[in-house]
Amino acid sequence: MDLLSGASFQKLQGALDAASMRQRVFANNIANVDTPNYKRSDVAFEELLTQEMNNGTAAQLSGFRTDARHIPIGASGPIPGAQVLTDETSAINNSRNNVDIDKEMSLLAENQLRYNLFIQQLNHDVKMMRTGMGK
Repeated sequence: MDLLSGASFQKLQGALDAASMRQRVFANNIANVDTPNYKRSDVAFEELLTQEMNNGTAAQLSGFRTDARHIPIGASGPIPGAQVLTDETSAINNSRNNVDIDKEMSLLAENQLRYNLFIQQLNHDVKMMRTGMGK
């Protein structure tokens, strides 16, 4: 039995992957702050995850099946991947670049805090599993 293949670990892994991708995207935005015609990018993950979890309706209860013969409870769809989105609609200076360095730096710091939170949650979950197994 693979202990780290549960839905909560998959969602946490998706969130960590999204935070890593977001870090790269923000760093790229900052590196191109003076590049003419560059359009900033962002990462969408939380919105996609919320959509997938709600499936367009109110949140549903999802059961864990230990045998294929068990009746499924609720819907448990796949964890969506993060997507990079480019903002083509705005320009904040004469070079038609739309990167605001102050905003990007604050988003980078916020993302670092979010990543640290996800790592702490992962460490806590693994610690609880180890405690439960008596190791």
